[in-house]
Amino acid sequence: MDNLKYVMEALKRKEAEEKLPVIRMEIDYELVTLYDAMQEKDKLQIIKTKDRLEALRIQMLEIENEV
Repeated sequence: MDNLKYVMEALKRKEAEEKLPVIRMEIDYELVTLYDAMQEKDKLQIIKTKDRLEALRIQMLEIENEV
């Protein structure tokens, strides 16, 4: 039973590590979106993008803590 637990934890860690590059790409995209919104002074888009960046940041921290 312990072996299965270790295998499951290893798989979960690997899956988390594979998500990190995707999250980083999403953060990069959102930063470009934020920059564009700031240039256009689009306050609604700025707020939406900041919220999305915060959610991605939290997601990334959670994954980093699992690894």
